[in-house]
Amino acid sequence: MGSLILCHKKKAVQPYEITSIHRRIYTLEELCYYICNNIYLIDYTVMNDQLCDWISEELELKELAGVLKNAMKRHGSVEQFVLTILRGSGFYTQGELLRVQNILEKLKNQKEIERKKFKGDNLLASGEVRGAILVYLSILYDEKDDTVERKFYGRVYGSLGAAYGRLFLYQEAADMYEKAFEICEEESMLKAYLYSCRRYMDAESYRRMIGKCTAYIRLNEEITEDMEEAEEKAGVRPTMELLDKWKKKYRKNC
Repeated sequence: MGSLILCHKKKAVQPYEITSIHRRIYTLEELCYYICNNIYLIDYTVMNDQLCDWISEELELKELAGVLKNAMKRHGSVEQFVLTILRGSGFYTQGELLRVQNILEKLKNQKEIERKKFKGDNLLASGEVRGAILVYLSILYDEKDDTVERKFYGRVYGSLGAAYGRLFLYQEAADMYEKAFEICEEESMLKAYLYSCRRYMDAESYRRMIGKCTAYIRLNEEITEDMEEAEEKAGVRPTMELLDKWKKKYRKNC
């Protein structure tokens, strides 16, 4: 039997405005939704008297507001402040709260740009590939952040290559892995580049390419072994016609 969650009936007359995104919030549900969907960008600015007063006066949740204000007086952490709001709502299971807590702990000492990549990585891991691609592209298209090492951007290119690969867009993946290797010079990225090339290039063109470098030949042998092992475990091998169909469908929806 499923559990029943009762939503708070109180709706604010005067909304709380999150100035960074110009969004007005009227209920506790909306506040929790904002927190959970922007968890990778939450910082110390979320802790303020205005929010506590709004929760107390507009939502009439004086006890929760009091706990939050006490946390601020004790110079509590942003992580605990946010978790207190989520717990106070009663909307989340212990497992869901633990997941949010783990994310907040990992983000605690990261720069904003690193938080964005972490968000992209989590989206990719959970199968939300298109969302991950948009996050990675936003990092690459924004003004370069000199506070992170150059290899950080190489890893973003590598992650973007992995995302394109998930969609069978191997030519796009190869382009990203090539950029990643140029920056990071890591063999794993070179191997991913060759795998992607092998997937989209015709056999003769690929053969000529790997023949130019002994490292390519060695890595191609490893790729062949990996592919044979993966296909044997899966028991299925997508045809080129099916791959082309998936690619066209994806590009049409972009």
